[in-house]
Amino acid sequence: MANPDHVERITQALKSGNAAPWNQWRRSKYRIDDVHGYVSEVEVDLSGADLQGRWSFSQLDLADANLRDAQLDGTYFHSANLRRVDLRGASLVGTDLRRAVLDGADLSAAALNRCDLGAASLIDTNASKTDLRDASLFGTRLQRTNLQGADLSGASIYGISAWDLNLKDATQSDLVITPPEDSEITVDNLEVAQFVYLLVNNASIRGVIDTITSKAVLILGRFTKERKAILDAIRQELRRRDYLPIVFDFEKPKVKTLTETVQTLAHMSRFIIADITDAKSIPQELAVVVPHLPTVPVQPILAAGHAEYGMFEHFKHYPWVLQLYPYKNQAALLAALSDHVIGPVETKVAELAGG
Repeated sequence: MANPDHVERITQALKSGNAAPWNQWRRSKYRIDDVHGYVSEVEVDLSGADLQGRWSFSQLDLADANLRDAQLDGTYFHSANLRRVDLRGASLVGTDLRRAVLDGADLSAAALNRCDLGAASLIDTNASKTDLRDASLFGTRLQRTNLQGADLSGASIYGISAWDLNLKDATQSDLVITPPEDSEITVDNLEVAQFVYLLVNNASIRGVIDTITSKAVLILGRFTKERKAILDAIRQELRRRDYLPIVFDFEKPKVKTLTETVQTLAHMSRFIIADITDAKSIPQELAVVVPHLPTVPVQPILAAGHAEYGMFEHFKHYPWVLQLYPYKNQAALLAALSDHVIGPVETKVAELAGG
């Protein structure tokens, strides 16, 4: 239950519209904490208090306060300090939280539908199972915010800053990514919203995407000194021909799995050149690409004096895997690149595209 003295103090501040006495009292109760900086020695307990109405909490210092299950519908929290505040189960329907700082706050299972969180900060905030339907998140900062199980249906998210979010089981339907004065565009995924907006409104971004998908060539092979020299030579020749070569060392330690990385790069590519000479990681790389990307042709090449690895025979049954081209040495490969590598694979690209 709420502390009567705390309820009386804040009620006086709200009625007078003067935040100074309340904030002065709060500052007198602070101590310095090595982790959180200034922390109140007195827990402000307003849990369950009925403070709803058109009260103004603007610029009030409520850091670390207990507002669990409080009734705060229609209140005004513009620029309020709500760091680490406990708002679990509280009702803040239609509240004005613009520019409020809610870093580290606990909003789990709170009702914030139709509230305005414009330019508010929710860094490290727990908003799990929070009702944010039709809320305005115009320019809101969400970093490491826990939105697991939250309902964001119909929320306006134009200008949002979203990083490292937990959106597991969150409802994300009909998210509005355009400002109020523009024609409305909605998406169903908060994490791709910024990307979609850039695609729609930024011609240079669209140009980058078009360039990648029309010119990118993924080059696969070994990264020993001898073999990498061949890959680098192919890359240089592709650059000269206005392609965008992508060479990635799959044999070095990596954070993402090889499967995730090679699939991502392959999806971006116009075609793939795979040097299967002295194969090591190539069998696994082709295994995660060839069966699943029938629109991306693969041109295998092999240095003279080397045999195909045992399982390569399996990939010859896929129509988008071209006939293996054997090359004598680097100079011979570059001399024949147009007629025996790029030419055939570009023909296959056109064939797969229906051209």
